[in-house]
Amino acid sequence: MIRVLVADDHKLVREGLKQILAAAADMRVAGEAANGDEALALAKANDYDLVLLDMSMPGLAGIELIKRLRLEKPGLRILVLSMHGEQQYAARALKAGAAGYLTKDSATEQLVGAIRKVAAGGLYITAAAAESLVSESSAGGDAPPHALLSDREFEIFRMLARGHGPTEIAERLHLSVKTVSTHKARVLQKMNLGSTAELVRYALEHELLDGKPSP
Repeated sequence: MIRVLVADDHKLVREGLKQILAAAADMRVAGEAANGDEALALAKANDYDLVLLDMSMPGLAGIELIKRLRLEKPGLRILVLSMHGEQQYAARALKAGAAGYLTKDSATEQLVGAIRKVAAGGLYITAAAAESLVSESSAGGDAPPHALLSDREFEIFRMLARGHGPTEIAERLHLSVKTVSTHKARVLQKMNLGSTAELVRYALEHELLDGKPSP
């Protein structure tokens, strides 16, 4: 039996995932979390085979949450189920320690198959995610400017592009305003952008945003 921890901040999504997994004889939802801190606490306190992880949740989330889960429970398999397209986060999630990446518009059969493969020790990567991984790993001139950003810089880049100011970002990420401002300056420098307006335009042109507010 595959014991799954479902981590998503939307109750309707969690309920839907529980129904999907209940229909599979070899897996069950053994725990559920509505935010990243709760997911980490549950993972530390219990034994799960796999965590089905949303990338955007309140508190600890995204790449940092994947890294913390890997640190606390190295044997726990992580399958990302996100509304973010592969070009946005797949490569970073896989590099951070996730064993698979799926978008929320995937078919039910695809999700169940991915859970089985990842729980068995394999990797589940769609063609789009594989392409993203190759692109992000490229050291040549073909790599997009945002690929030069660290995980933290990329997270702050997306929050800035969604209209959040340094003070709000600092509160959300539990950082100092000075630290956020330093990251912002590095982001603009690495991407050769002159202003936040140019940053927003870049994010829109490269489809690096979505309709969900930042965590």
